[in-house]
Amino acid sequence: MRPIVAFGLAALLLVAGCGADPTPSASSPSAATSAPAAVPEESPSAPGQTEETPAPGISGDGTHSDNITHLANVPPGAPLDGSQSWGTDLAFQGDYAFVGNFDGFTVFDISDPASPSVASRVLCPGEQNDVSVSGDLLFLSIDSVREGPECDAQRGEPESDGFEGIRIFDIADKSHPRFVSAVRTDCGSHTHTLVPGKTSDKVYLYVSSPGPEPESTTCPAPHNKISVVEVPVKAPKTAKVVSTPVLSDKPAEGGIGGCHDLTAYPEKDLAAAACFGDGILLDIADRVNPKVLQHVSDKENFAIWHSATFNNDATKIVFGDELGGGVSATCDANTPKTKGANAVYDLGKDRKLKLRGYFKIPRGQASDENCVAHNGSLLPVPGKDIMVQSWYQGGVSVWDFTDADQPREIGFFERGPVPGVGGSWSAYYYNGHIYSSDITKGLDVLRIDDPLTDPASKVKIKELNAQTQVSY
Repeated sequence: MRPIVAFGLAALLLVAGCGADPTPSASSPSAATSAPAAVPEESPSAPGQTEETPAPGISGDGTHSDNITHLANVPPGAPLDGSQSWGTDLAFQGDYAFVGNFDGFTVFDISDPASPSVASRVLCPGEQNDVSVSGDLLFLSIDSVREGPECDAQRGEPESDGFEGIRIFDIADKSHPRFVSAVRTDCGSHTHTLVPGKTSDKVYLYVSSPGPEPESTTCPAPHNKISVVEVPVKAPKTAKVVSTPVLSDKPAEGGIGGCHDLTAYPEKDLAAAACFGDGILLDIADRVNPKVLQHVSDKENFAIWHSATFNNDATKIVFGDELGGGVSATCDANTPKTKGANAVYDLGKDRKLKLRGYFKIPRGQASDENCVAHNGSLLPVPGKDIMVQSWYQGGVSVWDFTDADQPREIGFFERGPVPGVGGSWSAYYYNGHIYSSDITKGLDVLRIDDPLTDPASKVKIKELNAQTQVSY
């Protein structure tokens, strides 16, 4: 993360150190445990969305709607259990889940979703360590300056000629992931999106990051672009930046340019980028040279364009606003329901976007709970547009935007207030279950049982990177 006040989390986190012994390590399987109960506050529903709210239940694993069951929790463990060893993004492959952490990543065996176990934990500090997987390769995003690309490299100074960018691991042996190489990118890699090549011998990473940063040698001005990294699958050590497409000619707002996140839909040759000031629709038929199709803006309601999700037909896009950068209480009664929320856009046959409605969780949160729209994915329900999404201390929400004018929540799970910053960073649906990476509590596994969503359990996939959408 870059040290920019507008980036909320970044300003808070760069003052903290990381783990002490930066060497890859494996730990023994960890038992799943339950979480404490808590009851959230209530608040009115948002304008433009239904007032219907799932009935809550209270049990030893928190507060949840009647259709949600909390199956398991695996808490953080050494060496990824320091005070700033925050859980981040997730990816999936076969019977494994890969969970990023500010100090490295964990590989979980999820062959039994109700009893996940740790296959390995790798200590490799470098925020955020957002993760994606493809075949035997794993990729990590590094957005804090390190003295070098290796896992034992210490934190560097912003003005130094250090490393930021992508780290690459070989995960053929899930119990012993192996560092392979790294690729430096301008302004580091806050997030990245894996995009399969037109042939199977290459994959591409679309690297997003904010910038520029004054006095930095790793984040020069201007920064109105993404970086495209080409990775030969059989020779990942030769991975390199092959292009840096400019996505906007407008001056950076507040001095911040670049993008926060990008979601690709390779089958449709489309991508949606959440950039500073705009949402951007891209044509990615040419993987190396994506082309801008349209910019959309929402000056009234959106502060930080954070992420994007297509529906299955690519006829809608959900953009999220991370008002407050993830460290503020934006789900309280004092914050408008169209801010820190999701915006649902129609995507026409002419590839033009049109705003339809907004969605924000209807469950009011306390004034000291960080809460805002964050990472999520579709539930593969044919004929419906249903999404699961993390909301930090607002928990995990399952919501239906089939009617884009009246989106509604149909299920939820949350723990209630925790000290400081916490809650669900990412929540994704994978092969019949919902997996949530909680910043401080570890990996949660949920199941939703609802006639509306039950058809999703019939869809099985071999790999999931949520920012790389596939049709179902």
